[in-house]
Amino acid sequence: MDKPFYITTPIFYPNAAPHIGHLYSLVTADIFARFTRISEPDRQVHFLTGTDEHGLKIQKAAKDRGIEPSVLCDALSEQFRRLGTRANISNTVFLRTTEARHRGAVEHVWRVLAAQDLIYKGTYSGWYSISDECFYTDSQITYPPSSLTPVSIETGSAVEWSSESNYKFRLSSFQERLLDYYTANPRSIYPSAHREGLINTLKNEPLDDLSISRPRERLNWGIPVPGDMSHTMYVWFDALTVYLTGIGFPIERQGSLWPPNIQVIGKDIVRFHALYLPAMLLAMGMPLSHTLLAHAHWTAQQRKMSKSIGNVADPFDAMDTWGVDAVRFYMARVGGRFRDDVDWSPEQLEKHADEIRSLLGNFFLRITSRTIQKRVASAPQLTFVQLLDQPLNGPNGDVLSSLRNLKGRVEQCMEKFEVGDALDAIILVLREANGALTHTAPWSTQNSPEAAQVSYLLSLEVLRVTGICLQPFIPEAARNLLDALGVPKTERSMDFTAVGKGNVGGVKGVKLFEGKRERAGGGQ
Repeated sequence: MDKPFYITTPIFYPNAAPHIGHLYSLVTADIFARFTRISEPDRQVHFLTGTDEHGLKIQKAAKDRGIEPSVLCDALSEQFRRLGTRANISNTVFLRTTEARHRGAVEHVWRVLAAQDLIYKGTYSGWYSISDECFYTDSQITYPPSSLTPVSIETGSAVEWSSESNYKFRLSSFQERLLDYYTANPRSIYPSAHREGLINTLKNEPLDDLSISRPRERLNWGIPVPGDMSHTMYVWFDALTVYLTGIGFPIERQGSLWPPNIQVIGKDIVRFHALYLPAMLLAMGMPLSHTLLAHAHWTAQQRKMSKSIGNVADPFDAMDTWGVDAVRFYMARVGGRFRDDVDWSPEQLEKHADEIRSLLGNFFLRITSRTIQKRVASAPQLTFVQLLDQPLNGPNGDVLSSLRNLKGRVEQCMEKFEVGDALDAIILVLREANGALTHTAPWSTQNSPEAAQVSYLLSLEVLRVTGICLQPFIPEAARNLLDALGVPKTERSMDFTAVGKGNVGGVKGVKLFEGKRERAGGGQ
């Protein structure tokens, strides 16, 4: 039997309120967690998220507000926890790096590496970004024409020159092993362009050893280096260990949960998760994550979201305005291919919210209308399985053919991390079924009650199968639909998306989606 499925999001840096990018990571991971639960109902799913609460950025933000870092972290961490709850995220662990259990795990990792002479004290001179909490080499920075301040080529964040004594991790010792691993494992990073870029870097650029501490007088908000209180651990060394803490490490070091099956991250933190963490794991003799899923970013008017520009989209406001499932649907539909940045657009969100409300919600209300129910009741009673014994022609036949292929198509897309394509396949069947219903017009007295019954039974089967498939994407609306169809809870796994395999019980018409709130400016 497979080990439990372990999936993680990045742990979020709570120096400011949550934004759309945080919600995107959460929803992406939640889709895979929920899909695993319905694909393998007997398999345990362990889903970690949380907050990364140490480092210079937090220390500075707290100082600017005149409060203790712990007070700031308590308040902001709660907002990230609330974001997960509001967005119907099914995480099983929410971990904060300020927890005592995490400190114990980080200290253990440090000691294991130090015992192998993989940590040494040296002098670092180079560029440091407070915003990224990251050191950069000369080749990783540039001078923009409009500024005297150098910036990171990768993130665009300002950097400053720093020279200090600190501890270093012998990252350079792992260059060949990392190159061999990524060359041999094509599914190790998705989209593949990130893996190809990493392989190119490992082939052509020597890895520098990694600074993993800061002098305590510069950084006091963090975990002290074991045995040297004059140094604080570098925030990324601390933060990357959280994925181990989340499974009970070091007590459960040989436990069944490790390694993660999928680690959802933003494309800007690939290096940390694809070089630093794997080197630490190799040093400890632990297996590497199966797949890093590195998603692109959401922009606004094709520009990076920034508080200073004033174009940051508030995830709570979006969910309050359009409803949780509509926002989740939009993110998966538009952002579910992960390769390229996508633009956050209230107009597009409105369009896609209307799309799923129409294709699913209105379709359900149409087929459960009293007019159709009365016409069906006047026909000789037939079950859907009995209906399958008859040849279905025209639009109904096309719908049935598409529905038979849906299970395999969705499973294939999800196996390839193509969330957007999986959702496209579901929407295509719903669009086809809506068209067939309009064409066959079961409410019309010009068509026989028997023909109405065929449309009715086929439409219910479409709703049953697509309702099961939609559970990872729009969990609340899908649950409302399956409840309204009387689908037993034991028949909501992917096994039951085979046509004719499941049952529809007593059907009752209900509203599937939350209502939309009035938007500022009067539009809906």
